[in-house]
This record gives sequence, structure tokens and C-alpha cells, in this order.
Amino acid sequence: MRAIPMSEAGARDPTGGPLPCGDEDHERLRDLHTRLVDTLAGYEKVVEKAGAEFVEIAHEFRSLHLAQSERVLAMLVGPGGHPGTDGSMLGTVNRAAVEVRAWFDGIGHNVIGALVDGEKRLLEEFKAAKAASPSVERRGVFDEMCGEIITLLQRHAPAQR
Repeated sequence: MRAIPMSEAGARDPTGGPLPCGDEDHERLRDLHTRLVDTLAGYEKVVEKAGAEFVEIAHEFRSLHLAQSERVLAMLVGPGGHPGTDGSMLGTVNRAAVEVRAWFDGIGHNVIGALVDGEKRLLEEFKAAKAASPSVERRGVFDEMCGEIITLLQRHAPAQR
């Protein structure tokens, strides 16, 4: 069995696994965190603009991604990493797209297709972070987080998955 390389003489991150030990591992964690921050930016606008019939669903996705972003942030800052906590340009685009759509159509079940597309992109980012991680424990955490997203998608957009 091959040993999993660890930094700082076997130091552990908040998930119980080894700290990020390579540039690719750290870069993928940072990319995942940025994508989660961008996703949150979009959901914050969705929650703000959602109609009564959709606001609970928007809150569920937003709450899930807030918790996930905090977990990923802990993985990054534990070893002294520096995440891009402000997100990227995509967060601005997400907010603007929701704002424009709200002007014309309102925000309700009519946006579920766009949300599903965003969730699929987020799942791909989790997959990339998992592939780059030497930590069996962290890969398990990523699988758990993906399962949480899939569960919400099955509940709220079964035909869209």
C-alpha cells in the first residue's frame, strides 16, 4: 500500500485527513471554494428575488452551499492557505443573471433548469478536487457533499437531473 504524502509531519486538516500537500491539491481546493462562493452569490440573489412558492427551495440550496463553503474554507486555511473569499467574476454574472431574469419572468420554478446546470458545474468542481486530493478522508467528504447536492436535485428537480 502506498503511503499518502502529508505535509508538516503528518498534520491533519479539519476533515481528519492530511493537509493539502501539493500545488494541484491546494489549487483544486481553492477553485472549489471560489466556485462555492460564486454559487452562493447567485443563490443570495435568488433568495432575495424568489416568489413565495420558490423561496424555501432557494434557501435550502443556499444553506447547503454556505455550509459546504465553510467546510472547504476550513480545509484551505488549516494549513495556511489563502482562498479567494470574494469569489470570481462568475459570482457577479450569477447575481446579474438572476436580477435580469427577475425583471422579465420573476424567480420561481421557471429557473430550476438554470440552477440544475449550475449545480452540475459545481459537481464537476468537486470531482476535480477529489481527483487531486491524496486524502482518502477528504475524498469521502467530497463524495458526501456531492451526495447532498444530488439529494436536493432529486427532491426539487427530478426531471432535470
